[in-house]
Amino acid sequence: MRLWSSFVDPTETPHVNVTPAVWLITIAVTIAFFVYEFFAHVRKPHEPSIGESARWSAFYIGLALLFGVGIGVVSGWGFGGEYFAGYLTEKALSIDNLFVFLIVVSGFAVPKAYQQKVLMIGIVIALVLRGIFIAVGATLIDNFSWIFYIFGALLLVLAYRQAFSSHESDPANGRAVKLARRILPITDAYHRDRIAVKVDGKRFFTPMLLVIIAIGVIDLVFAVDSIPAIYGLTEEAYIVFTANAFALMGLRQLFFLIGGLLERLVYLAQGLAVILAFIGVKLVLHAMHVNELPFINGGEPMLWAPEIPIWFSLLFIGATIAVATVASLATTRGQGHAGPPTGEDEREIAEASIDR
Repeated sequence: MRLWSSFVDPTETPHVNVTPAVWLITIAVTIAFFVYEFFAHVRKPHEPSIGESARWSAFYIGLALLFGVGIGVVSGWGFGGEYFAGYLTEKALSIDNLFVFLIVVSGFAVPKAYQQKVLMIGIVIALVLRGIFIAVGATLIDNFSWIFYIFGALLLVLAYRQAFSSHESDPANGRAVKLARRILPITDAYHRDRIAVKVDGKRFFTPMLLVIIAIGVIDLVFAVDSIPAIYGLTEEAYIVFTANAFALMGLRQLFFLIGGLLERLVYLAQGLAVILAFIGVKLVLHAMHVNELPFINGGEPMLWAPEIPIWFSLLFIGATIAVATVASLATTRGQGHAGPPTGEDEREIAEASIDR
């Protein structure tokens, strides 16, 4: 009974007790994982096998689950529930990110042997950008309770766009890429996985640089979706960071593991839209509950506004992801295949993603 009550209402401790030393260790271990990934799997260009991708995907998912259990045991299951809800949301958003990565590698015709490096760079950029957004978000939340109104409204807008708008259809012609083409000398062909080469004594950049620029811009857009969403589930910056880090770990392997199935997740965008809208409403209700704006209710909190408990958020998010996945697979039964996509498959999947 005590375990359930702590899951419903995390009042055992006001915050997760995270010392600077714990922060430093967490960041150091996260960096160590990515350094290992690069030297063990990415430095030598190759296309990972299904077995390799499956083993590492299972390892990272298992590690994320164990970490969540650790938070629950040490800090209370209210915070454990916040972590799992955040992890589920970030993992779903990260899978949506794979659609756009696929559009990029297809649009730029990145050779398959070098796609691992592109994905790794994209994931590292995403984590760095999200880390910055997490720090900014934590500062805003600590100082301005009304920021929840803005986060909530932003998520409702993003939910609408997620449901009814398509991803960028031609990353090769994005503004940042066009600007880079105008001011930098770019070769027509790839030179293995190198970013810059010398041709006749002159330094040129390769299309790999344009791919990295396109992915960086996309990561920035996804960070705008991601961080307000998870701050709608927890105000703990440590939980926000670790949920994001674990969601991004293993994403490279997941790309090659389920690449051939991505086109079958036809309702993923709608499922994510429902989740973002739910969290947006949750944020607005919370903002009303702790209201301090003088022009709303005379600056007084609206205590009648319900606070949605984390156990309900976790169940809602999990159920939405499950329904979207099952409905997608049922609708596209017999249309997909397992394994990494071929070059032709990549273009078909990209077109399907754009049509969403």
